[in-house]
Amino acid sequence: MKYTEEHEWLREEDGAVVVGITEHAAEQLGDIVFVELPEVGNVISANDEAAVIESVKAASEILAPIDGEVVEINELLEDDPGKVNEDPKGDGWFFKLKPSDPAQMEGFMDEAAYDSLIS
Repeated sequence: MKYTEEHEWLREEDGAVVVGITEHAAEQLGDIVFVELPEVGNVISANDEAAVIESVKAASEILAPIDGEVVEINELLEDDPGKVNEDPKGDGWFFKLKPSDPAQMEGFMDEAAYDSLIS
């Protein structure tokens, strides 16, 4: 897994990159009550808004960490956005991207660097 300074995680899986938010981010947001996901087929660039999450505390944008095409969304979150709080690194993922440039993955933090960032 790789991590961004915006508290997102990325995991390579079968040629795609799965994107979600970290446990730290989920805790900071509080109970998540709504998730708006991108449409499958959307082509997005790094740092573009890819999704929106609303919690009891705030609304936040999820930025695309890399360039790519959305190939799958986590439809489970449409009916149960609380999955993000319950299992942010598992069932609480947001979307999968087919990366335009897989080398973009190299610029992100590993878990030790991310843990250092949030401590």
